[in-house]
Amino acid sequence: MQYAVGAPLPPPRRPASDTGATMNWTPHHGQPIPPGSPPAPAAPPPPPAPPVPPSPQQPAAPQPAPPGAQQPGWGGPAPYQDAPTPHSTDITGHLRLPPGAPVALPDPPAGTAAHDAAAHATVAVLLIGPAGAGKTSVARHWADTRRVPTAHISLDDVREWVRAGFADPQQGWNDNSEAQYRLARRTCGFAARNFLANGISCILDDAVFPDRPVVGLGGWKRHVGPGLLPIVLLPGLEIVLERNARRSGNRRLSDEEVARIHGRMAGWYGSGLPIIDNSQHDVATTVRVLDDVVARSIASPPSW
Repeated sequence: MQYAVGAPLPPPRRPASDTGATMNWTPHHGQPIPPGSPPAPAAPPPPPAPPVPPSPQQPAAPQPAPPGAQQPGWGGPAPYQDAPTPHSTDITGHLRLPPGAPVALPDPPAGTAAHDAAAHATVAVLLIGPAGAGKTSVARHWADTRRVPTAHISLDDVREWVRAGFADPQQGWNDNSEAQYRLARRTCGFAARNFLANGISCILDDAVFPDRPVVGLGGWKRHVGPGLLPIVLLPGLEIVLERNARRSGNRRLSDEEVARIHGRMAGWYGSGLPIIDNSQHDVATTVRVLDDVVARSIASPPSW
């Protein structure tokens, strides 16, 4: 049961194991006195305070309820109260967060300190690449080592939240697997907007194909906003095949599927999006390159 702020709490219940001890408490108006408890002496009523006329600048103070009147929040529904303003706490201690809005690009850094300014900017990055490109490892390390709060949102992790009824594309691409991919992208987009609205950068990773712009980049732009920075991570085919061979579970694809996906990803060349070839880079080196690309993308946003 919810109680309004300032309303009296209900009287404590007598424990079932209590056999000899008595509790002294005053019941509310109309509430029976427990057997075995002596009635509490009635307190003399306080003298009525003279009414204070309200001033033009200050509203009139609420008058106390007459004796015996029903108290709000006890023995009846609590009166309606306006929702607390942002950054305030209500009676449950719940902090009201700013709502997520479409993400806009941060202001371009000025002067020669563009890289340092980008390192402290609140941004949303979409890391694109085929299976085995190292997207998850790079995204996680980038989020771990930034100077500002940063979240990693993995599309595969969110898609695999579905346990019973999971539609695995490796068992055949159908309407269910397509719907679960779209649902995961939309969920990731909502999460990114909420993180950005609360001052936390984020990086998302997804295998977006250049020949399906409505499903890929168009969908991400609708879900996150025009301030999303898409960056392609595309090593050579041999590297992708080698990394995919070290994967397990439903995230490991056949060599034929990896080669087909890598060939489709080659369409990003000439698209205007920044591309990182991390064939000869370890994760830490790739993250440093990603920092440089993010700084350039903030200063001169790609057209997509």
